[in-house]
Amino acid sequence: MGKGKTEMAVGEDGVAVISILNPPVNALSFHVLISLAKHYEEALRRDDVKAIVITGSNGRFCGGFDISAFQSPTSAKEKLKVTPNEFLTYYVEGGKKPTVAAIDGLALGGGLELAMACHARLSTSYAQLGLPELQLGIIPGMGGTQRLPRLIGLPKSLEMMILSKSIKGKEAHSLGLIDAIASPIDLISASRVWALQIADHKRPWAKTIYRTDKLPSSKEAREILNFARAQARKQAPNVKHPLVCIDVVEEGIISGPQAGLIKEINCSKELQASQTSKSLIHVFFSQRATSKVPGITNIGLVPRNIKKVAIVGGGLMGSGIATALISNNILVILKEINEKFLQAGITRVRENLQNLVKKGHMTQDGMEKAFCLLNGVLDYEQFGDVNMAIEAVIEDLSLKQQIFCDLEKYCNSDCILATNTSTIDLHLIGQKTASQDRIAGAHFFRQGLFFSFFDQLVSPAQVMPLLEIVRTPNTSPQVVVDLLDLAKKIRKTPVVVRNCTGFAVNRMFFPYTQAAVMLVDHGVDLYRIDQALVDFGMPMGPFRLIDLVGFGVAAATGAQYLQSFPERCYKSTLISSMLQDKRTGEASRMGFYIYDDKRQASTNPEVAKYVEKSRRLSNFGPDSMIAGLTDKDIVEMLFFPVVNEACRVLDEGISVKSSDLDIASIMGMGFPSYRGGILFWADTMGTNYVYSRLMTWCELYGGFFKPCNYLAERAIRGFSLGAQIDRAKSQL
Repeated sequence: MGKGKTEMAVGEDGVAVISILNPPVNALSFHVLISLAKHYEEALRRDDVKAIVITGSNGRFCGGFDISAFQSPTSAKEKLKVTPNEFLTYYVEGGKKPTVAAIDGLALGGGLELAMACHARLSTSYAQLGLPELQLGIIPGMGGTQRLPRLIGLPKSLEMMILSKSIKGKEAHSLGLIDAIASPIDLISASRVWALQIADHKRPWAKTIYRTDKLPSSKEAREILNFARAQARKQAPNVKHPLVCIDVVEEGIISGPQAGLIKEINCSKELQASQTSKSLIHVFFSQRATSKVPGITNIGLVPRNIKKVAIVGGGLMGSGIATALISNNILVILKEINEKFLQAGITRVRENLQNLVKKGHMTQDGMEKAFCLLNGVLDYEQFGDVNMAIEAVIEDLSLKQQIFCDLEKYCNSDCILATNTSTIDLHLIGQKTASQDRIAGAHFFRQGLFFSFFDQLVSPAQVMPLLEIVRTPNTSPQVVVDLLDLAKKIRKTPVVVRNCTGFAVNRMFFPYTQAAVMLVDHGVDLYRIDQALVDFGMPMGPFRLIDLVGFGVAAATGAQYLQSFPERCYKSTLISSMLQDKRTGEASRMGFYIYDDKRQASTNPEVAKYVEKSRRLSNFGPDSMIAGLTDKDIVEMLFFPVVNEACRVLDEGISVKSSDLDIASIMGMGFPSYRGGILFWADTMGTNYVYSRLMTWCELYGGFFKPCNYLAERAIRGFSLGAQIDRAKSQL
């Protein structure tokens, strides 16, 4: 990406049109601001210019301030004669000639702040407007906290900022953020006319920063702000920037806009230097880097278009995958073994779509169109023209092997053969076929946790944001490129990994629940463990998660890890003994917790007898260290083994980028995004600290905690665990 610039053209009508040119989304940068200020100075000076229209090139107004500019050398900043805030306040809003923003495509972050400083705003009906800065641990820093409440009122502005929620042009117009809607073709001409009408005093020459008509009384404002604070503390107790944003908004309402602007500037600088912001910026870049795979995406391959997909298995997993595909205009053939199972699968898909409509993610008309893309079958006869087939049956190796033989027989020779297995070795699944080059894993996540500041989801495959793409040494690079393209189409974040038991996410986190059970066997209360992890930022603790996944799944996957990694597994009877007594988790309403009709969990008094039995069989004696454990100790004893396993995943080449594992930990297991991901978080404490803690526990509790060679070497040499990622310039 270039440094960016602006261009100016003065028409015979006396309107200077200034266009931002910084592809792909016309992000603001210090170079853009320097150019913009230069053109503003010229336009304000020239006698033949009556008014100004500011817009963006190629149908995009401005996607925000380039994040990489915060981390760049200061030479460009020094060339800017005024600060960004001063430019908006004195050149744009305080200029002697009116400015109209002509908005198409995007007006996000600094882009919307620029538009709000203009004297009027016109947009297309589908333009996207918002202030998503809080996603990066910062607040709007160019007057957004002061101008947005004055344009649309306090409650809606808080919602947009705190939730990083964008709105379309049509809604923005109804709220008063946009003054008029125009078609893309007429946008510039309509904006020119509007600007001239302001100059001729035929329309209001409004300075947003001084408006008060949308602001509530001081008493009402404090009530609204206090409610927002309570919600922020409840939903995101470990981060402060939502509260800082509310404080800055309050300053402007109570003490006036100039005081608000000053507080906004000071708080913005402070938050930019915070660990939370550093973590979230790491996540921002890392998420965009997951689709870059060395040796795969840089060799010139063009993805083939996947238009039609066959799914074998209509259970919870298969129906969820089908929903994700048809919701994004991809034809799906859903196969089951009998009519009863088939109708159950189709019903699940319809229910999934209805839930999307209920939550506002899809219209009723869109639902009906999507449902028409689904075709249920009982045999393979219609598989001949599909571009991809996904096996989504139970974790039974022989059944999967038979299905892959059938797929090879009935699908065309270019069809991708994918399995949704979460743990089974792909070599075993496809070993009876002759199509090794087109076999891959497409691991959708059916049940998991995804954390954002004010959202906590336990979601099916159509909603979970992560897609784990698994390749074997034989998998064609073309197949991987095709799956990356499919992930983009169905709005999933892909993580490409190599083949092993558990792949990346499940393998990294298998020590997590084992460490939790070990602590219980040593005497720690399991409900205290769960609460410590929730307080740390996880959507739920490990025992609540076992209930959610189900004891049967937990026992089966535990057995697979014991077989693959016996030297570093912890064996306990706790889960197996409860499973024998049909305490299977949330599905049976009885597990480590008991559940009511609304899935509300409460502690289960019957668990005590199973815990006592497990402790007795473990033969552990009194442990004085366990009695003195802090919540911080508990968190580290559960997560440092995960860090250790993640290091093995990197060392073995299962994942080629540490940043991919950070994203996988966040989107697959609910590790708090504001901590940057599992390895980034470990690096904030230091490799040597993680290593020394593991060594201490290894001496006390055995090989389960033994640091791997990769971790040990990096600790000795003073290296971080994470590697640099290719930070393609991105914007907010």
